[in-house]
Amino acid sequence: MGQSVKVAVIGAGVAGLSTAREFQREGHQVVVFERNDGVGGVWLYDPKVESDPIGIDPSREIINSSLYLNMRTNLPRQLMGFTDYPFVRRKSGDPRTFPGHEEVLWFLNKFAEDFGLAELIRFNTEVVRVERVDGKNEEWVVESKTRGSDSLSREVFQAIVVCVGHCTEPRLTEVPGIENWPGYQIHSHNYRVPEPFRGQVVVVIGFGPSAIDISRDIAEVAKEVHIVTRNPDVRAEKLESHENIWHHYMVESVHEDHLVAFKDGSSIHADVIFYCTGYNYHYPFLETNGIVTAVDNCVGPLYKHVFPPALAPWLSFIGIPQKSVVFHTIELQSKWVAHVLSGKVLLPDEKEMMTDVERYYQRMGEHGLPKHYTHDLPPNEAEYFNWLRAQSGLPSFEEWREKMLAECLRGRANYDKHRDEWNDAYWDGIIEVASIP
Repeated sequence: MGQSVKVAVIGAGVAGLSTAREFQREGHQVVVFERNDGVGGVWLYDPKVESDPIGIDPSREIINSSLYLNMRTNLPRQLMGFTDYPFVRRKSGDPRTFPGHEEVLWFLNKFAEDFGLAELIRFNTEVVRVERVDGKNEEWVVESKTRGSDSLSREVFQAIVVCVGHCTEPRLTEVPGIENWPGYQIHSHNYRVPEPFRGQVVVVIGFGPSAIDISRDIAEVAKEVHIVTRNPDVRAEKLESHENIWHHYMVESVHEDHLVAFKDGSSIHADVIFYCTGYNYHYPFLETNGIVTAVDNCVGPLYKHVFPPALAPWLSFIGIPQKSVVFHTIELQSKWVAHVLSGKVLLPDEKEMMTDVERYYQRMGEHGLPKHYTHDLPPNEAEYFNWLRAQSGLPSFEEWREKMLAECLRGRANYDKHRDEWNDAYWDGIIEVASIP
């Protein structure tokens, strides 16, 4: 075992729990700060919604949950466990391969219980400020307050690991004419149940997993659901699998008579515009004097999406990548950071790390990728996993995981069937064969 470091982990969701376990294994002194009264982070369901349905009013009460009642995982449980702690079925739980959010929360609570993580966590404690002490990279002060108290506590740590996730600060897209459009607007962050949309015509902007899932959910009660995508190959057409869901290519403009005009030449009169446009990275508590910024969905500069070169290894971020196998990404990142802080793995010097970051940005530019794609892992996900695995002395990313992920992405085109038509027996056989030495 290497050196022991006093570490503050901010957040007790998937990233915070994985980090706490890996740091505990390495013998670090770990304190986890969690503003809620339980573990789970984004997987904690709260039926309450914010007073501003699109989430831009700075005076609104912030609701941390972004879950909706009928939400299921968009990855199979085989991809949602940890390497040595799989997400197995339980007799009294949700047996589905793509279970509901309640089952994921149960799994995370069981994980925390089995590894004794609760004793490391300060629940109902919000971190309000984190900054270096006198500019020293290896000395950080954390100011926090307990729910129901106005007094601040101050504590000094050697290292900070930010594990707060990125599903609380809604990201909107510009819609020409929206300031005069009289209908109802809502961001997916404030969606819980479909009933408020009964009999209405709803335009859903976005084509990610949440957009597809929510469209299916509200189509059960809505008159019509029109999904807007940025794919120029999409024609205005009704989906074969649903009588009341249509595809369209981007919104051209909206008007005072409720008209929504699309760039494919079609138009409708809508009651609701529903933004499934993702979230902004948001760290209001973190003060780095401009060394780390979060602009246009790019947190940086970050070496391998984790370490700011100028502050490494004493500040790190776990769980930043998007469109990834989240649990696996988080586990590998937290192992790496734990090993770096214990001295088992060495980082390149600041200049080398910064050169790597700049090279990454350059490659994005060469491929015409905008800044807000910085943390999207595909199509280089397996390459990233293999790099992280090598840092911790683990074998390469299993081929079955890669195949399973590809099958999930293909299946999402089948709006309402791919999860329930998933061939478990086939995949169990693939995994079993792959596990034979």
